[in-house]
Amino acid sequence: MTLKNRISLLVSLLFTILFGLASTVIFVLYSNFRKEEFRDRLEIKALSNIKLLVNVKEVDNQLLKLIDQNSINKLYDEKTLVFDSHYKLIYSSIDDAKINWSINDLKYLKKHKTFFKQQGNYEVYGVFYDTKDKDFYALISATDDYGKRKLLFLRYTLIISYLFFTCICWILTSFMVKKAMSPLGIFHQKIKNINVNNLDTRIETKSNKNEIDLIANEFNFMMDRIEISYQKQKEFTANTSHELRTPLSRITSQIENTITDSTTSEKGKNFLKTILADVNQLTELINSLLILSKIDIKNQDDDEVHRMDEILFSAIENLNKSFPDFVILFEIQENENLDTALEIKGNKNLLEIALSNILKNACVYSDTKQAKVKISTENEQLIISVSNSGNTLSENEQKNLFQPFMRGANSKGTVGFGLGLRIVNRILTLHNVQITYSVPEPNTNLFQLFFH
Repeated sequence: MTLKNRISLLVSLLFTILFGLASTVIFVLYSNFRKEEFRDRLEIKALSNIKLLVNVKEVDNQLLKLIDQNSINKLYDEKTLVFDSHYKLIYSSIDDAKINWSINDLKYLKKHKTFFKQQGNYEVYGVFYDTKDKDFYALISATDDYGKRKLLFLRYTLIISYLFFTCICWILTSFMVKKAMSPLGIFHQKIKNINVNNLDTRIETKSNKNEIDLIANEFNFMMDRIEISYQKQKEFTANTSHELRTPLSRITSQIENTITDSTTSEKGKNFLKTILADVNQLTELINSLLILSKIDIKNQDDDEVHRMDEILFSAIENLNKSFPDFVILFEIQENENLDTALEIKGNKNLLEIALSNILKNACVYSDTKQAKVKISTENEQLIISVSNSGNTLSENEQKNLFQPFMRGANSKGTVGFGLGLRIVNRILTLHNVQITYSVPEPNTNLFQLFFH
């Protein structure tokens, strides 16, 4: 689970739990308040009936019933019972509701003065009233229909509010966290796209108080140091390679002059030719390292448009000059989008070096010293395919094909340093071109270049 989803989940769960607890507490408190309020109403009604019976001589049972029936404070399904000190019923309201009572209840009242309990749907309140002459007991029961309707309304209101605001919270939390974490997404994408060709990538920051900006500042500082170190490494490689070319050129020239000298013995000439071959290999290695050190330095003509067929023809022509025994078979798959697809922005010299290395590699490792080149398009995308017949690479060798100094089992007996395809990969990466290797048929090597 991503950090963004984890934060959204935690915040939403916290809100859901807290809102649920708050709703429960509100409902419980209101339920208790309703009971206390109804209890007070029952107490007032019970005491008022007793006082009318005891203190007002003109009030008899029938009149009290009439007063009770027309009272503005009449309760729903109300039933009132009044007893004297001998537990004799002296008053009963005219309602049909019943109160389950016993002598023990009245004795309990005398001892504890009041009680309040639930009997089915009815709530019963009992009170003991003590006068100078007599003692009275009153039991009153009723249902708080109005209060229970309000409690039911509150319950549904809290449930609907809980469900509604919980959903709103989950949606808004997900949106806000996504918005707040969007800089991290940009941060991640930029880090993901960093390679040796764009070490100048930096993260834009707005303030030093934001934690993400603090990380971005440290990241930019780290990239500054990496870029400086990498530039120094490239400069050292380029300078060293350049300095080594001069003495190697002199050595080559002196060996060639000595070989052509008539006074040199045949044995000496053969020995010098062996040394010259080694010097030429060393020169080629230095030239490859020099190219690698300069590959990611973008020139001013990187945005110029070039036709890849012309660059390919130039690469084939240069290859034929160096290796006249190599044969390149050429094929173009004609279609209406070909002319547009062939126009590519980039560095002409670097692209020609990449194609030359691929063609040379195909011919050198071919059983017949020939390679087949095919230009085609797919969905307006230019594809250059280079294939040959010869020993193929194993799956493990294919994984490291574009690593420096990597040479497969099929390279035995072939001169090289394993830098050619590394140079190709660096150049094509610089131009946003994808290169793949596959074995479509037995003893068939296929390189494909996809120009985006």
